[in-house]
Amino acid sequence: MAKGKTAEKDEIPEDIREMSFEAALEELEDIVRDLETGEGDLDTSINGYTRGVFLKRHCEAKLKEAEARIEKIVVGADGAVDTEPFDDA
Repeated sequence: MAKGKTAEKDEIPEDIREMSFEAALEELEDIVRDLETGEGDLDTSINGYTRGVFLKRHCEAKLKEAEARIEKIVVGADGAVDTEPFDDA
């Protein structure tokens, strides 16, 4: 398989890239619900699964962006208030 084809297949579709986190998560939940019922034909299920993969990637990217922007408020020993990057580890 050519590199261009692989990169193209792995790229998140534009309509998904433009979605908010909430909209993407809602659609992903709908797809999962549909797949869990086992109803529908094979092609529909495969297409739904593939779209779900892209929606999942998009949601993960949105969460990473949000995490990078979050800061926590800290109070120093001298009572000074400051912020520092949030680190959940």
